[in-house]
Amino acid sequence: MSYTYKDNTDEVLSALKRAKKRGLEAIGLTAEGYAKKDTPVDTGRLRNSISHATDDEAAYIGTNVEYAPYVELGSPTIKAHHMLQKAATEHADEYKQIMEDAMKNA
Repeated sequence: MSYTYKDNTDEVLSALKRAKKRGLEAIGLTAEGYAKKDTPVDTGRLRNSISHATDDEAAYIGTNVEYAPYVELGSPTIKAHHMLQKAATEHADEYKQIMEDAMKNA
């Protein structure tokens, strides 16, 4: 009896890498939504500027609006809202589930 073995390591690793990328993108988009939902609105500029980016290891949310740190962290005259911090930390179980689902569907 003869057996033939095929090494599928490269295909499996490639599929896992694509799944991880999809998972991180989904996490970034979800976190962005949470941050926007918690952002106080006057003109909408800050909320509309919140976006996300990913690399091979993480998803990031942020904004380039110059007054965002004052809204996020507060000041002597402005109450802190922590919309980015809360979006990043308060939904960890959901983000974990998103990544698990992405990897299961690899």
